[in-house]
Amino acid sequence: MRPLDIRVYKTQLREKVKKSRSELDSGLKASMDSSIADNVRRLYQYKNCSTVLAYSSTKIEVGTKKIIENAWADGKKVALPRCIPGTFLMEFHYITGFDQLEKGTFSVLEPTEDLPVVDDFKGCLMLIPGLMFDRFGYRLGYGKGYYDRYMSRFTGITVGICYSDDIMYRMYHGIYDRPVSNFVI
Repeated sequence: MRPLDIRVYKTQLREKVKKSRSELDSGLKASMDSSIADNVRRLYQYKNCSTVLAYSSTKIEVGTKKIIENAWADGKKVALPRCIPGTFLMEFHYITGFDQLEKGTFSVLEPTEDLPVVDDFKGCLMLIPGLMFDRFGYRLGYGKGYYDRYMSRFTGITVGICYSDDIMYRMYHGIYDRPVSNFVI
């Protein structure tokens, strides 16, 4: 029996999920995004945090606009990631409005570089995007390792968000993959 090549395995899963998500009906996607935002808001970890580390969603990801707006309405600070050019690292910058975002790495909206960086994780809840998650918290991301690197030093609570169709029982993962504390569908 040949050993599993995790890179091939993950690439095949990524393509399958990306295709499925790109074909999602826009009305259904909006409804699922809204439901996930409400479910995030119900988490005791969310209720007890002072800062939400979110992300600026792409068309195939769980939409985060409502989650971010809810956090502001609930008196929480919000920070989004900015990729550090020339590296596979990112840092989270506090934002107070969507007008503080610009196109960045991979054409994803990121906070402008001049905004304050989160350097204290006390009271932080980090929402982790994923194409898929397994029941043990391991995720299938986009393959660059930005979140796994960040999570290796993050000391707060991590919550993965994805659609219910994108949960599997167990997924093969690599030695550098980091599981989330919880996930919301």
